[in-house]
Amino acid sequence: MSPTTDLVLRIGTAVLLRVPLGARKALAGRRVVLDGNTLDPTTQLMLRSMKLTGKDSIARSPDVAHNRERLRQSAGLLTAKTAVGQVRDFEIPGPAGAIPVRHYRPDEGIGALLVFFHGGGFVMGDLDTHDQACRQTCHDAKVSVLSVDYRLAPEHKAPAGVEDSFAAYLWAVEHAVELGASAPDRVAVGGDSAGGNLAAVVSQLARDAGAQLPALQFLIYPVVDSTVQRRSRELFREGFYLTREAIDWCDSQYLGGSGLEAADPRVSPLLADDLAGLPPALVATAGFDPLRDEGNEYAERLRAAGVPADLRVYGSLIHGFYNMAPLGGGPAAAVAELTSALRAHLSRR
Repeated sequence: MSPTTDLVLRIGTAVLLRVPLGARKALAGRRVVLDGNTLDPTTQLMLRSMKLTGKDSIARSPDVAHNRERLRQSAGLLTAKTAVGQVRDFEIPGPAGAIPVRHYRPDEGIGALLVFFHGGGFVMGDLDTHDQACRQTCHDAKVSVLSVDYRLAPEHKAPAGVEDSFAAYLWAVEHAVELGASAPDRVAVGGDSAGGNLAAVVSQLARDAGAQLPALQFLIYPVVDSTVQRRSRELFREGFYLTREAIDWCDSQYLGGSGLEAADPRVSPLLADDLAGLPPALVATAGFDPLRDEGNEYAERLRAAGVPADLRVYGSLIHGFYNMAPLGGGPAAAVAELTSALRAHLSRR
């Protein structure tokens, strides 16, 4: 990103943060209505600002390092540094070496731990891009959070990220009490987008291995089927941050040369032969998200298999809203509801 573009985006974000919620609807302009949903005004203003600065997609460049840096910069604009009791970085053992993690502990917790896998198409994202989301989850849901910096493609093709994520979950179960959970069966898994995929896959691997099941799978607009272009992937292929071009690019980085097919359940957990016996799920999808339909379908298939699935559909929002809560408006309301639901689910467990 050029210095001028960076400055424009920073100024635009700072101005948006100061615009009263009541004025955002007028500033957003003509309402965007698609497939029965009306786009949230705060999100509409943000998308307009991103388009003006050429940052209207999570990945426009074929250069991996460039896209990673753009995501870090975008995340840095939405950092509120929500206060929590303690934050600590360290490393845990993994199948191919040490895995960096960041542990968040609330001031007063409910005795549960969320092992969190960040999004970014298996190619981008790190502990810093999702620091604010993890802080807010820890603070609002009153749960400890262990954020996992799993290996990324294309340097590490599938299933490297899956292997790191499963290893991190098993390690967390073994060290549950010292990480803030009252018992090993109080450890949940969760993540956004690609991270939601990893949480779903880890849940299936734990079941199949006869390991301790996660207390909950918290799936935030997860990618769960890379084989079918559902209607939402066509409807929202351009203009709503997660583009068809970006999805295809991430898939090629993650799967190209990996030896895994897109239909492998470690890539597309929706295609697993059997979903019975999995942990309860809290699933969130967005109305203007290409991944909306597959996320909804995964929740429906879980229910059909006898797995409790709490599906929350946020019709006015886009992919990535969980990281956009500092903007206020629709994203903030959705994240507040989700963290409250997460706390309720884990309190019952």
